[in-house]
Amino acid sequence: MKVFNNKGDKSTKIGFGEGLLSAGSRNKNLVALGADITSSVGMNIFTERYPERFFSLGIAEQNCVGVAAGLALAGKIPVFSTYGVFAALRTTDQIRISVCYNNLHVIIGGAHAGISVGPDGATHQALEDIAVMRVLPNMTVLSPCDAIQTKLAVEAAVEKLNSPVYIRFGREPVPNFTDENMEFNIGKSQLLHPGSDITIFSTGHLTWHTLQAAYLLEKQNISARVINIHTIKPIDEQAIVKAAKETGAILTAEEHQIFGGFGSAVAEVVVKNYPVPMDFIGMNDNFGESGKPDELMKKYGMTYENIISKAKDLLKRKK
Repeated sequence: MKVFNNKGDKSTKIGFGEGLLSAGSRNKNLVALGADITSSVGMNIFTERYPERFFSLGIAEQNCVGVAAGLALAGKIPVFSTYGVFAALRTTDQIRISVCYNNLHVIIGGAHAGISVGPDGATHQALEDIAVMRVLPNMTVLSPCDAIQTKLAVEAAVEKLNSPVYIRFGREPVPNFTDENMEFNIGKSQLLHPGSDITIFSTGHLTWHTLQAAYLLEKQNISARVINIHTIKPIDEQAIVKAAKETGAILTAEEHQIFGGFGSAVAEVVVKNYPVPMDFIGMNDNFGESGKPDELMKKYGMTYENIISKAKDLLKRKK
């Protein structure tokens, strides 16, 4: 059993800012667009170093996308970020027509993703952004698991792509366990724990919970394979089909609505190629509420205990 060490809890929004600074130091065409919440999304890390490459456009998210599209057409690499509910939902029309239709290299950071935003409540908890962004043609959707991987995701989005990218990240500190030397391959999954009885596919902050679940299941003689899918679109179909064939049961875990999100993306691959029993961890058709992040995760069934319970139930359905 490979044990992943937590290097210390760190917010993925910090990883986003560090990725901007790192990529921006190598590419002078990278510019940042803010919507009045610069530090809340980690952008201050970049803007304090390169203030001349930052443009604060106020609480006008739809306008930010239009400006980003214009900058991309002018040869810049614009990065626009605000809370995910605004970055992905309030601006959907502008992203669809101005960015995706023209296939422009605009990077959109969706902060405050998931229920773990906590006290900000339902209006600010992005739980539908994966579903909206992954349906748009030309859009790449990234959902890194910790701060280090978020930094790597931003660098890859800037340096390895030339098309629209949506990067999802959160606010609360979470375990930081990715190897700094990991190569972030867009479209490829990451095997974190071997297993033969069931595969648990995770994305974002729930990846750490999934690892903890796998370790505890192993003590009960249940071998759970854990695969982190940091690229939801394009998804790693080969890894999903291989897991279905080799383990015969699949559970997905996401801090997002179970309808149309990450689990649905995995299910689309499974049903087309190798149907096996499946189940889903995520928000079950509800809005969130204000509360402490850990309490909300527990109330809405997105903890390692829930993963263990659903994995055991799923194994009963396995042929």
